[in-house]
Amino acid sequence: MHRNTITETMKALSGNGFKAYSVPDAAEARELILCELLPDIAPGVVSFGDSMTLTATGVLDALRTDPSLTFIDTFEPGVDRAEILQRRRRALLADLFLTGTNAVTKSGKLVNLDMVGNRVGGIVFGPEHVIITVSANKIVDDEAAAACRVREIAAPQNAARHHAKTPCAKTGRCADCKSPDRICNVWTITEKSWPKGRIKVVLIDQPLGL
Repeated sequence: MHRNTITETMKALSGNGFKAYSVPDAAEARELILCELLPDIAPGVVSFGDSMTLTATGVLDALRTDPSLTFIDTFEPGVDRAEILQRRRRALLADLFLTGTNAVTKSGKLVNLDMVGNRVGGIVFGPEHVIITVSANKIVDDEAAAACRVREIAAPQNAARHHAKTPCAKTGRCADCKSPDRICNVWTITEKSWPKGRIKVVLIDQPLGL
């Protein structure tokens, strides 16, 4: 990603009330979150929404084993679906919620498409603090380009990753399906952070996630 694009996007995010940070790679993102942002926020309860970019930083592994935190694990293997959904509801009242975003526009807006709504729910309202990790390859020109990116890249690959029985999981192309496994149910565009600074965006200059 051209450095000017990252700089312009950072400026736009800041202008929209987000606290924006730029790091060169996933390792630096981990250092920033664990050593700077986390001590400043000082959360008691932490949870997260599905994000391959966030997982790549290693932050979740560190939080899971931190004895000073109550970590609500919304993707714990072996836990039944009903319990997972209850945890996702509880996560909306966490002090800190971490996740990713499907796209960020050059004008500083976050665009997301969700299946259940817990990920976008945590971004929109509930947790006092939100940290978004996003790789620079997800920067797009505008909302239309963001929607195109989600439909053509993120959603089909996520459907396949989660073994969803949808047409796009097989073909790699959106069919605007009616499948019960459809993961494309809730669109959100976060134009500004309210209150100012509630949402912190860590922009990583490295291709990560979907």
